[in-house]
Amino acid sequence: MKRRNMNRQVFYRLALLCGAVLAVATVGWARTYHMTSTKGVPAAAADVIVGNLWHRGKDKNDNTQFVLKAKHLAKPGLLTPPANSYVVWLQQEGSQPQSQGELKIGNNLKGELKATTPLKNFNVFITAETDSQTKTPSDQVILQATVQQ
Repeated sequence: MKRRNMNRQVFYRLALLCGAVLAVATVGWARTYHMTSTKGVPAAAADVIVGNLWHRGKDKNDNTQFVLKAKHLAKPGLLTPPANSYVVWLQQEGSQPQSQGELKIGNNLKGELKATTPLKNFNVFITAETDSQTKTPSDQVILQATVQQ
């Protein structure tokens, strides 16, 4: 009877250890790219986190999944010149920028945007815009980074 209890304890400990190793290993599949701010909003900071725990950064169609997390981002109306929204753009070298949507900023000056793209290597940047549905980015770049997988 003691031997059976001992075997169970060993089994449970091994299962717990395997689960912990798997959890730590999967976190390593996500990669973080720090965005650099421009002179217009020097306190702004953001990270682009490519990947997630289960798909190694890709969905079943081999698209890249990412989350952009921004903080210390002033309300767009307080910028000079004032704007109405922030828009996130992706641009592959030699191609036109593609809007990923509006980055909404809360009262805590933080924002988050989740998106999926077929691109693998691309520049990501945030612009201040008067129209969140614009088809081309303004020159008012707030943050930028380069993602290379």
